[in-house]
Amino acid sequence: MSKQENEQFENAVKSMMLHVGENPDREGLLETPSRVRKAYEFIYGGYKDDPQEILSKALFTSSNEEMVLIRDIEFYSTCEHHLLPIIGRVHVAYIPDGKVVGLSKIPRVVDVFARRMQIQEQLTEQIADAIMNAIAPKGVAVVIQARHMCMEMRGVEKINSTTTTSALRGLFKRDEKTRAEFFSLINSPTGTRY
Repeated sequence: MSKQENEQFENAVKSMMLHVGENPDREGLLETPSRVRKAYEFIYGGYKDDPQEILSKALFTSSNEEMVLIRDIEFYSTCEHHLLPIIGRVHVAYIPDGKVVGLSKIPRVVDVFARRMQIQEQLTEQIADAIMNAIAPKGVAVVIQARHMCMEMRGVEKINSTTTTSALRGLFKRDEKTRAEFFSLINSPTGTRY
């Protein structure tokens, strides 16, 4: 961002503080506009990254044809309707078809999409589609369980309510046994059947 764009952003933050009844010139708030700008640059950093590029740089040939599951990927996002936090966990599985992806790339892709203004339903679809397009596996499954501060801090004020969304592709959608195995694994206490 240019210096002028930074100043415009910080002036907008000052306007918001005035609107809610605060004094942006009091000691504790003098640097707040700058801190908010820097926080937003990080929180919305997902707009700068390409999930296809992240995934395609870490593809490896493999004979594995069994489910690969990464569960409990913590994430933070922002509700696009109220700009309030969404806090949750993502479970991602795929069934390789000649290629596997570096394990760290899946959480990175979650972060790319989470660090944008979102609705949970769309976030779930975006993660599944990115993996399906980049890896071309036999199937992908994504489940997100999250709390929405727009429901807890305002509106209906329902504390600790959780929203669950899923996106199933390929074998996870077509094959009942594959789907059942996935849900069994993500719902087990340890993530394994041992």
